[in-house]
Amino acid sequence: MSGLIERASRRPATAHVRHVQAVPPGAATGLVAQVYRQVERDFGMLAPPVSLHSPAPGALAAAWLMLREALLAQGAATREAKEAVAAAVSVANRCPYCVEVHGATLRGLLRGESAAAVAEQRWDDVSDPRLREIALWAGASGLGTPVAPGGEPAPLRADEAPELIGVAVTFHYVNRMVNVFLVESLLPAGIPGPALPGVRRMAAWLMGSLARRTVEPGDSLQLLPAAPPPADLHWAAGNPNVSDAFARAYAAIEAGAEPVPDEVRALILERLADPTAEPPGLSARAWADKAVAGLPEAHRPAARLGLVTAFSSAQVGPDLVDAFRRVHPGEDTLIEFTSWASLAAARQISTQLAPAGTTPPPAVRHLEA
Repeated sequence: MSGLIERASRRPATAHVRHVQAVPPGAATGLVAQVYRQVERDFGMLAPPVSLHSPAPGALAAAWLMLREALLAQGAATREAKEAVAAAVSVANRCPYCVEVHGATLRGLLRGESAAAVAEQRWDDVSDPRLREIALWAGASGLGTPVAPGGEPAPLRADEAPELIGVAVTFHYVNRMVNVFLVESLLPAGIPGPALPGVRRMAAWLMGSLARRTVEPGDSLQLLPAAPPPADLHWAAGNPNVSDAFARAYAAIEAGAEPVPDEVRALILERLADPTAEPPGLSARAWADKAVAGLPEAHRPAARLGLVTAFSSAQVGPDLVDAFRRVHPGEDTLIEFTSWASLAAARQISTQLAPAGTTPPPAVRHLEA
């Protein structure tokens, strides 16, 4: 059965991807092939949110390390709690693809009204008070949005905090990449309305079954070289495996962004680190145009794409992507730069997520541009 699911998932792993050509499983070599094998083994299928990174092998491995070691690997936090975080963050980021996937997984694990309530932000209908508290915490995270407005500690035990914060950071990253590069729904187009409930029940059963697999922590670490943990990874200090995975992933994505001019990355980091900056919301495109006006004209397409990806990824359209590619034509550079912008936003958000007893840096100003 698992082999059939793996084979059936390979077409969506490339067909759902926009703007770039994902590497087909049969053509994968080297690091891409290694990651694909682990994804199919541990996730149960070749997930498009991972395979979309395949034109840039380093970013592909980085995305997988974060996803695997935070969400999939066995640890102190339950898979139900992790999926609640993934779904709640995805709702907050308006990422319908990820809401569908992780809402279905949660329904498959819980088999009750609470799963749908998390995916639809009906917090009062989440019957488990612990799950409700965690989902509320995750759903409140975001740029410019304090997770605990009154200074209340995050509702996480010390042993589970690195995993649950890791899931939140991962999905603040993944949601942005998915909004830019994937179609809106994992379900095939043209399903008749009356058939949708049955299709969704089947998806929930499948995703719940796959989520019950045992995934040993640490197996992905060898895919990327070791790297020292940066200061903003303080939240992972209690879990060496998560800390190591994210340090390696951060370093790989930082290295991949080098072809984009320093001035562009400095502008994006400056905006992310500004505590007075307002999230641009529906005005992200006009806001980005104004923000890049002081840059040389040749740098503006990258700066626009990076800012909108970081602050309002659902508003990235083909025009922003095409303008970037006229200056930076490689598919690998497109993936590497949007990965960097997505992760820069996720890292900034991570400074707000630490539980009581840790001291996050005031902003991610130390990130090198």
